[in-house]
Amino acid sequence: MHIHTIPVGPFQMNCYILADGQTDNCLIIDPGDEPERLITFIEEKGYKPQRIINTHAHIDHARRVADIQKHFDIPYYLGQEDLPLLNTLTDQGRMFGLDTSEPPQISGFLKDGERFSLGSLSLSLLHTPGHSPGSFCVYTPGHVFVGDVLFRDSIGRTDLYAGNLETLLRSIREKLFILPDDTVVYPGHGPTTTIGYEKQNNPFLNAAG
Repeated sequence: MHIHTIPVGPFQMNCYILADGQTDNCLIIDPGDEPERLITFIEEKGYKPQRIINTHAHIDHARRVADIQKHFDIPYYLGQEDLPLLNTLTDQGRMFGLDTSEPPQISGFLKDGERFSLGSLSLSLLHTPGHSPGSFCVYTPGHVFVGDVLFRDSIGRTDLYAGNLETLLRSIREKLFILPDDTVVYPGHGPTTTIGYEKQNNPFLNAAG
């Protein structure tokens, strides 16, 4: 398995390329910006993209997803509860003075607990609302890609559309903190962390009791 972290765009959002070492099939998680750069990277590696997953539909995660989808002609998946956000992508862009691509074509909606394969890899989906209503995490043993749900020593914002602090904390405790402590957490911004570290040190979770 190969995991590549590529910060993109003005928000320096972490796009992740997860590739199966046996088949070179890859999953693209949150290719929100700089599509030409991402396309070049994937093609130079010789990877074979199978699908795109958006952990949620805020502009930094979804701004240029359609460009990637069109280039590779692959399916795109999102949590259904974030469809209203995706449909207002242009309006989100105006708030920040940014242009956007048209919304990508949805191939299906993510479902809590659903499992799927990527070559020899087995992955599962975790619905973790709170930062946005349709936030999802992607888990494969030892690794979890969390979007903006959890960060090193922090948590996602809850002051945006349909955000809710209580819901977010419950998502983290009930969906993420049940994972093994050595699970590496790959957030939408900033450095990686681990489940065990956040259990012990995250001030937002500790303060919540």
